[in-house]
Amino acid sequence: MRYLPLTLLCLLCMSASIAQRSAGFNLDFEQTPVTPGLPRPWAEWGKGYVLTTDTTEKYTGRAALRIQSPSSMDNIQFGCAANTIPADYSGKQIELKGYMKFANVEKGWVGLMLRIDGKSGTLQFSNMQSEKLHGTRDWAQYSIKLPYPASAENIHIGALLVGQGTLWADQFELLIDGKPFMEAPPRREFPAALDKAFDGGSKLAIGPGYPLSTEQCENVAKLGRIWGFVKYHHPAVAEGNFNMDYELFRVAAPYMAAQNDTERQRVLIKWMDKFGAIKALSAEPVPANAVIKPNLAWIGTSGKGLSVRLDSIRRAERTDDQYYIASYANVGNPDFKNENPYKEMAYPDAGFRLLSLFRYWNMIEYFFPYKPLIREDWYAVLKEFVPKFVMAADETEYKLAALALIARVKDTHANLYGNHDALDRHFGKNYAPVELRFVENKPVVVDYYNAQLGEQTGLKPGDVIETINGRPVAQVVAEQKPYTPASNAVVQLKTMAPNLLRSNDPAVAVTFSRDGKIQKANIPLYSRDKVNIYANYNKKDTCFKMIRPDIAYVFPGKFKNSYLPALTPKILESKGVVVDMRCYPSDFMVFSFCPMLLPEARPFVKFTIGKPKTPGIFTWSPELKLGKTNADYYKGKVIVIVNENTLSQSEYTTMAFSAAPNVTVIGSTTAGADGNVSPIVLPGGLRTGISGIGIYYPDGRETQQVGIVPQIEVRPTIKGIADGRDEPLEKAVQLISGM
Repeated sequence: MRYLPLTLLCLLCMSASIAQRSAGFNLDFEQTPVTPGLPRPWAEWGKGYVLTTDTTEKYTGRAALRIQSPSSMDNIQFGCAANTIPADYSGKQIELKGYMKFANVEKGWVGLMLRIDGKSGTLQFSNMQSEKLHGTRDWAQYSIKLPYPASAENIHIGALLVGQGTLWADQFELLIDGKPFMEAPPRREFPAALDKAFDGGSKLAIGPGYPLSTEQCENVAKLGRIWGFVKYHHPAVAEGNFNMDYELFRVAAPYMAAQNDTERQRVLIKWMDKFGAIKALSAEPVPANAVIKPNLAWIGTSGKGLSVRLDSIRRAERTDDQYYIASYANVGNPDFKNENPYKEMAYPDAGFRLLSLFRYWNMIEYFFPYKPLIREDWYAVLKEFVPKFVMAADETEYKLAALALIARVKDTHANLYGNHDALDRHFGKNYAPVELRFVENKPVVVDYYNAQLGEQTGLKPGDVIETINGRPVAQVVAEQKPYTPASNAVVQLKTMAPNLLRSNDPAVAVTFSRDGKIQKANIPLYSRDKVNIYANYNKKDTCFKMIRPDIAYVFPGKFKNSYLPALTPKILESKGVVVDMRCYPSDFMVFSFCPMLLPEARPFVKFTIGKPKTPGIFTWSPELKLGKTNADYYKGKVIVIVNENTLSQSEYTTMAFSAAPNVTVIGSTTAGADGNVSPIVLPGGLRTGISGIGIYYPDGRETQQVGIVPQIEVRPTIKGIADGRDEPLEKAVQLISGM
């Protein structure tokens, strides 16, 4: 018998162990169930589809996964089999491979699914929707690659079917940095994550029943500013050695018990001592040409001993990859890591509510690229909201306080995401089946969310709502405005529009004007399962058509880059192209569609980007160019239509179109929120976000809040709505045809 070398023997044993452990996830579906159904530990996501183990049709081995659409598709969206794997591994890139076969997939698509979740929610996600896999295909291997965030908590893998048909999936592989995930190095456990001291509550005696004086609110605000400064500046925190949520509770109790400023400074200095001495100072100065610089003048007025300690922390050497903050790869927007959402606390105790305020305020203070556009004293906002968060009497008041704070940032990307029962109970859980839009500064019926129910209301497109339950519309708008985040007034009204005819009652009384006459009506209201206020989102029947023999029409909300080769000959033969950007693009067309409009490379955008190692500082990136030398570029007229539905990627894409020589932008004010979104989570499981990088024209002109300014302003009119006309589209055709 030959003796195996010890190293090889160990590797063989380790490989066997890894195989045994990975077998527990059943990625090859070989562990078939005793009864029909999904093999363990696979679970059903979605509803209504038939998910089974198929031992007849498989790629290899004994079995495969089978997903079959139901006979009736009413209120059924997708079928998915998913498997959850703890993110106990470290690396930079994660890849899911799997074999799929599908048959007769119609009105939908199939794909692998890879989703990475952290404490803050979903960090990375792909389901191959953009590849539009449909029809019938035999077995083939497919792959998804995503960045693997250091703050990952769970890895969800799966296969899904949208629409009708049948999908088979088999032989999944999960790789981290090109190797089987079980072979990846284990994820490091940070001391911050092991601190469980306040899992049961903050133990702070504040909140309802413990009123705060104006002086106490001022002192608490100072604590929030200092706590956030330490969080984002101290190297020991950056290394993950301290749970800053719980450090807040540790320092807050003695700080608030202190009787005077001297005692409070002593408490803070003692607290900072535990983080250790600063070992190295940064040699990186504040750039003279920085677009935004932090306001740290307050450090010098914090008291002699405390100021010295804070200044040493300010000058500390830091890295760009920290425990609580990093930058998203290839983009640079802030990645707020390892923030516990405390989802189990629908109404967190007062200490956690205070944490919510401090967490959000400091994220904006140091990492919001448009902070100067808030145009008010941000520290004064902190002081204002201390009692609102601390004294919030229930879940509703807490979430309203959070919503009001978010609205002060003036960013259309910033809102409370998801469904909140408490807010639904406050604003109303029932909706009217008619779509309103502010036209000529008045709420006008423009469409129905549900045609049958909408027509039963008696309201028609062009009707102007004048009063709601006896109150003028202006009064209702004024009440909702503080709780409606938006970059500008136009988008604020757009966001309010579906909430005007909303109540917990089964109906709402309105007066409306039609053809100059005032009429009354009781409008029935319905729950969300009957009225989908997003029913008309990106609502078009096609991405491309010839609206005249020589005029092409492109709707980016349905456009896919894969369609471009087939569409290009028709576009090049046309006299002009209308690009209807009153939507959100379904594919990123900046570097696919736009270059054929350019005779040479031209700059179209530049960015401001911050760095975790220098909190609060934002500098210019080099301008980004589009296109190349191209004598055969499209020489016809291009008209891009925009309005308040032109948001984020739509605005960015319009900037790219504007770099071309024959492009004219028409329409009205856009959403004024550009730049990749950085998600934020707050205690109570609140999810929000901000525009994470600054987007500017090459000459430095702003887009945030301003939006894309049309060269020709064309707004719909109430009469045009009533007559069923699309006046901006009519103008676009007129400009191309020369009429």
